[in-house]
Amino acid sequence: MMRKECIADCRLEDTGFNYTMSLIQGKYKMFILYTLMEFTVVRFNEMQKYIGSITYKTLSATLKQLEADGLISRKEYPQIPPKVEYRLTERGKSLIPILDQMCEWGDQNRL
Repeated sequence: MMRKECIADCRLEDTGFNYTMSLIQGKYKMFILYTLMEFTVVRFNEMQKYIGSITYKTLSATLKQLEADGLISRKEYPQIPPKVEYRLTERGKSLIPILDQMCEWGDQNRL
């Protein structure tokens, strides 16, 4: 007989779900990941225009968080004016099936 887990013996913070959410939670993280999934390589200003409602400061901070978590990479070109491109890392690309499913669900359940 299988023993059913008891909530009293468990902690949400110990779950894979919690870890995943810690990486993608935040007002704009999923928007940035979606943008990079759709367009592969995106420059800072292009992303800011595409997302629309995000400020320069917020976009910059969020990109730094995603880079620190290993989900995106940043490539800076030594030129004037500076050119910086962002793309998903292999770790970030592993989220694509989840993003795809969210897109499908949204298309099917949009009211």
